[in-house]
Amino acid sequence: MNDPGEMRASDAEREAVVEKLREASVEGRLTLAELTERTEAAYLARTHSELAQLTADLPGGAPAPGPGVSRSVRPGRQKGRVRDWIVAVMGDTNRKGKWRIDQEIGAVCVMGDVTIDLREAEVRTPEVDIVVTCVMGDVKIIVPDGVDVELSGFTIMGDKKVRVVEAPTGHNAPVVRVRAHVVAGDVKVIGDSRAEPIKRALGAWTDWWLERRHEIGHQIEHNIRHALEYDREARREMMREVRENARELHRGAREAGREARDAWREMRRGGFPPEPPAPPPPPYGGPRR
Repeated sequence: MNDPGEMRASDAEREAVVEKLREASVEGRLTLAELTERTEAAYLARTHSELAQLTADLPGGAPAPGPGVSRSVRPGRQKGRVRDWIVAVMGDTNRKGKWRIDQEIGAVCVMGDVTIDLREAEVRTPEVDIVVTCVMGDVKIIVPDGVDVELSGFTIMGDKKVRVVEAPTGHNAPVVRVRAHVVAGDVKVIGDSRAEPIKRALGAWTDWWLERRHEIGHQIEHNIRHALEYDREARREMMREVRENARELHRGAREAGREARDAWREMRRGGFPPEPPAPPPPPYGGPRR
């Protein structure tokens, strides 16, 4: 009888786990980085047991999805909602580490620098909305690789860039929406791979996902071992041929030595080999000696 945990997971079951993770993020149980990683892991999961690992530390554990699972409807942007302001005027302002996002973020930068790191933030909203006003300054927003970034707004004598490894098409990944109005400044949204790494506790993640992250490394190690084993076998084969050739040479030398000893013994006993017979007389009429 097959183990139920080893049964193949369906697309509907993966989507149900992603929705469970999104609900846990809104409740403040997962940071944006953890939500992004586990969402990616859910789409990579192959069996029920792998999906269960992703919600094992959340209330209720893994849901029991059915064929009717659907994605939640994302609420539209509300007018006049309260914002959490981050302001830098002729100075620097950094917002990073563990902090809570439960409303839209407003960032104002005038002749200064603003850095907003969302990786360890507790996102209590379905999406992250950031409104940026940048005048002769620099704004950098750091997000986990794997999120969907939507960058809009106008730019006058400035620059806006997105350098994030986004999730594959069709994945219900977390969304970070940035509306940037730039005048003679720069606004950049960068991913984990382009920013200074953050220190994460290994206990906050599952062994299964750590193994998944190192799967490529294990495959490379396996290939190296296979190549070394093949090279070791080739060396063994070469040494076998060398030893066989050496044995043949040794046998030939022993045989030649044995024949030489036998000939020497015959000579010692006086049994010299007979002289060759005299040549026959020349034919009739030939010269006589």
